[in-house]
Amino acid sequence: MSRHGRRSPARRTGQRAVIAGTAVVALGAGLGVWAAGDDGSGGPARSAADGVSAAPAATSPSPSRSYALSSAPRTIPSVREHTPARGPGWRPERAHRVVVDGTGLADEGRLLAGELGLTYAGEKDDRRAGDVRLEVDKGLKTGAESYTMTVRDGRVTVRGPSEAGVFYGTRTLKQAVRGGGAAPEGVVKDAPAKPRRGLMLDIARKHYSADWIEDRIRELGDLKYNELGLHFSDDQGFRIESSSHPEIVSADHLTKAQVKRIVGLAAARHITIVPEIDSPGHLGAVLDAHPDLQLRNARGTATKGAIDISKPGAAEIVDDLIDEYAEVFPGGQWHLGGDEYQALTVSDPAASYPQLAAAAREKYGSGATVEDLTTGWLNDRAATVRANHRTPRAWNDGFFRGTSVKADDDLRVAYWTGKEIGARQPSEYLAEGRQVINYNDEFLYYVLGQPQTFVYPTGQRIYEHWTPRVIRGTEAVDARYDDQILGGSFAVWGDIPGAQTQAQVADGIRLPLAATVQKLWDPDAPELSWARFKALAEKVG
Repeated sequence: MSRHGRRSPARRTGQRAVIAGTAVVALGAGLGVWAAGDDGSGGPARSAADGVSAAPAATSPSPSRSYALSSAPRTIPSVREHTPARGPGWRPERAHRVVVDGTGLADEGRLLAGELGLTYAGEKDDRRAGDVRLEVDKGLKTGAESYTMTVRDGRVTVRGPSEAGVFYGTRTLKQAVRGGGAAPEGVVKDAPAKPRRGLMLDIARKHYSADWIEDRIRELGDLKYNELGLHFSDDQGFRIESSSHPEIVSADHLTKAQVKRIVGLAAARHITIVPEIDSPGHLGAVLDAHPDLQLRNARGTATKGAIDISKPGAAEIVDDLIDEYAEVFPGGQWHLGGDEYQALTVSDPAASYPQLAAAAREKYGSGATVEDLTTGWLNDRAATVRANHRTPRAWNDGFFRGTSVKADDDLRVAYWTGKEIGARQPSEYLAEGRQVINYNDEFLYYVLGQPQTFVYPTGQRIYEHWTPRVIRGTEAVDARYDDQILGGSFAVWGDIPGAQTQAQVADGIRLPLAATVQKLWDPDAPELSWARFKALAEKVG
């Protein structure tokens, strides 16, 4: 299987056999028939007797029966390779067990057993009819998030090189059962094309309840996402309890106990929380409590949301917060922000903000600019993040062309726009060797109230026209950069927070999330039409 997810001959052959109607097998009264369904899924057909979905009993094939060649399970994201086989497949029954090969898979095993109404039996060496066995094999040479799911002889085995891979295999099994009543006979070999698959939530401008965030984590886990970004500091609010600076925290906020529960649930779903404390802009809530750190222009006018990076106290408070929340969020990723620093949106930053120009010359030499000072700020915050054993990323408009101070090589670019002053094409960052995460605001920005030129993105447009290589606008970057594009993130911003309720946001992003992860898991043109994909999302969601 290539990294671009080309379908295997075995998978294509299996699909042709089903479409051709190779066999229809009667399994007795009350069980319906095992044949290709109307959507070509190979799942259980409707029983004429009772009009409800039925599936084959979990028994071994016998010489007296002839089974249709199976087809791939229909899931979101779709599996990338399926080797079909003839057999009854597997359907859950209460007497069936989920067994694991080690205590490290206990969470995955218990979750799956509860979802499918099975018995969680823990570590067992014996084999029983109907078993679902979860196994980690660290000797496998496939990617860490890969897995195989084998359905054979009335049993299911999910195996991967890591617990994450096994978890994704359980999501495939769950969706196969939910969408078609059974898991088809054969072997699934699956792995994501992109290692970073995320949803970013702006919880600073719109406060979301802990329960609502936890529901999104469950949704993301089932879709095989592995990141949830939390932008929790901005001009309108600071939304997580703080012990180092309690004075900056908004009235509506998450407690650390709530965050601990969120982080724990995310970890159980193999989702990393990516915290973002945006700076040196978007710090209005912090500056409300620390007006002495507010950036002011040459006339003494306060600059909205901007901290004065020429003052030592500015770095101290932001580093205090990074250090504090590194203990709250144990994942390996960190978002530094870096975007829309208002000192750099004027025609002559040095004239408008002479204190910044003076600080730049003092720190970096006589020719240094405000852009150099701002780049140095970003590098210094990245150093604080690295000291906490995190990998930093920053918005693309926090990187500047032609500065004497260069952004650190390991800073990942979160590319969202090409509308800023001095905008740079994605290819510029990629040509420098930088790794990029795609937040393309043309497709992936869900901005509450649709201000400026934003419109709510649709799942159909993402599904039919976007891929991870479409980083800016609608044109893809050259394929030679594909390995540097780590993945992408759908983003929900709260510019006009009252424009939608929490429930409306959840409903509005449901199909876009499904479409986005489909293209991050497999960027190739999808096999299903949008109408069929949408119908599938209704079944398995």
